[in-house]
This record gives sequence, structure tokens and C-alpha cells, in this order.
Amino acid sequence: MALRFLSVVGARPQFVKAAVITRALAKAGLKEVMVHTGQHFDREMSDVFFEDLAIPPPQFNLGVSGGSHAEMTADMLRALEPVMVAQHPDFVLVYGDTNSTVAASLCAAKLHYPIAHIEAGLRSFERRMPEEVNRVMTDHLSTVLFCPTQTAVQNLSREGIVTDVHHVGDVMFDAALHVASMDQRSMVLGRLGLQPKGYAVATIHRAENTDEYSALEKVCTWLSARAEQQKIVMPMHPRTRNALNRTGLSLSGIDVIDPVGYVDMMQLISHAAFVYTDSGGLQKEAYFYRVPCVTLRQQTEWVETIECGWNRLWSQRDYATPRRDIEDYGKGQAGEQIVQILLDMVQATNSAADLKRFSEHRIR
Repeated sequence: MALRFLSVVGARPQFVKAAVITRALAKAGLKEVMVHTGQHFDREMSDVFFEDLAIPPPQFNLGVSGGSHAEMTADMLRALEPVMVAQHPDFVLVYGDTNSTVAASLCAAKLHYPIAHIEAGLRSFERRMPEEVNRVMTDHLSTVLFCPTQTAVQNLSREGIVTDVHHVGDVMFDAALHVASMDQRSMVLGRLGLQPKGYAVATIHRAENTDEYSALEKVCTWLSARAEQQKIVMPMHPRTRNALNRTGLSLSGIDVIDPVGYVDMMQLISHAAFVYTDSGGLQKEAYFYRVPCVTLRQQTEWVETIECGWNRLWSQRDYATPRRDIEDYGKGQAGEQIVQILLDMVQATNSAADLKRFSEHRIR
């Protein structure tokens, strides 16, 4: 059976996750069509990641960026529909929790294409976060759900989602291992004049930290205070740069640099003394390299990083939990497991029509 998988991506973390699946699909001899919504459109936030991860550029770029959450999601839906209809995929693959994720899920559900959600079941239990809304909606629309942790599986079970749920480990761990094995080496430390363990890495981009003056001021104050104690390097997200320009706030004492590619970012994290971030992905990437992390949020969906002592919320005073390994993230084979499960699902059905009926059972 000639199967066709349509992957929808739009933001940096999704490029990393999708690269793992792209390699696994290629290894299995399966056809993938990748669609880039355009949510991250800067070269430093987009093109360079495909180059770093050594995967082909997307076949479609929808060029949708900017506007409110509603405007962006609506524009993505409008642009995705004709692509999906023309490609007629056997599965639509969505990643994480962005507007691109929920738009692709809504579009596929309306067209009755089966949806595979990679990184399903995460919950911060904070519905004011747009990412949390996107996660919940996508999980309840999806046909098959691939969870990075057992906690994610339990979250889905509490919401009544118990069929076609699989704990496969974390595809971002697969990606980190792949980069570590690549011949390509980053020279970013030399370019920036950094010494291993002589600096911290900071990133800020979440709406909860950038949309309101008081929240952004709190972040700037917190980071600037730490910059008095240690060197902090901050690759600046476009949203954060715009917010600082809009508010007139500044990051005193922090070495602000342009966004960097994936390989450079992993090099920066792996040699850092600390990571300060509101990014879900960087919380885990810090753990992969056994670098302590402080999450600049009031909660995190990656509770294992806190429970195992590698991460803490900025409201917590210190690291009180003994550090231990996080077994749930797997051994770097999540991508291959996902592809095998999808193949097994297809082989267990009589026809593509049976698969499409799977996509209807959660939204009746």
C-alpha cells in the first residue's frame, strides 16, 4: 500500500520534532509531504533549522504569520484546506501545541483525515495559556496520540481518552542524540567568546511573559538581577524584541544575540552552567545535557524535570530534590516507534476508509 503522510509544522520546536519523523519515514520507505505554515518565518527561526537538521525543505510554505491567535488560526485553516484536499493524505501528522498544530488538526478533522498527534497529553492546567488550549483541542480531535511520558498518558485518561494512546518517549531526545552524532560542529562558543560553564543561556517568548508590560518587566528584572552574578547570553526571539521595543523595557547586563540555529543552540545549552527559559523544549534540552534549568513560568507541562531535580519554577527558591535520570523520555527510538505504530494501524484495517472512520470517534 502506497501511504502518504502529511506533516504540518510552523515553529522551531516542531521542525526539530518533525525531523525525527522525517528520517524514520524515509528509513521505512514511506512518502511524506511537509507543509510549513509560516508561523516562524525568519531565516534564523526557520530555514536554518532545516539545514542544521539535514532534512529537505517543506514542499509547501503557506506564509501565514502575525495577527491575533484567531486571525492566525483562521488564515492557516483557509490555506491548509486546499493543500490537504489535493494531497489526500492517509495521516496528518501534527506536533506539539502551536497555532499551526490546532489549525492542522481542525482542518484534518473537518476533512475526515486521521490525525496523529506527536507530543500528546501534556498539560500545564493553565487555560489562559494559548498553548494549553491548543493541546487539549488537538488531543480530543486526534486519531492516535503519541505521548512522551507516562504522566501524559494519565492526563489523557483523566479526560476520557484511552484508545490509540501510546507512550513512545520523547522525539526531542532522538533529535539531541542525532545532533550529537553528526559530523557538523558548532563554533558558536568561539564566536561569542564563551568558556564552558562560564555563562547561562536565557530565552523568552511566551505570550504570558511578553504580552503585558508588568509580566515583561518582571522577567527583565529577574534576568538582569542574575546578570549581576553571571554572564547571560540570550538569543532574542522576534516576539520578545518587538515587546521590548513596544514597552521601552530593557535587559540590563545581558548579552543579547540574534536567534541561532539548532546545532548552535544545542552547543550553547550543553556547555552552559544554567538555562533560564519559558520554553517547554529548552527545559528538556537542558536536561538532556544535564544542565540545571529555571523555568520562568508559574507552571510547567514537563513535570518530570522538576520531580527529578533538574528544573525548578522561578517561584521556587532552590533545588531541593535530588537529581535522577528521567526514564520516561526513552532511549532515542521514539521516531521509529511512532512510524511502526502507524504502519501497524494501517495493516490492521481493511481499507483507508476504515482509517478515516477512526478520526470521527472522538468528535461525534
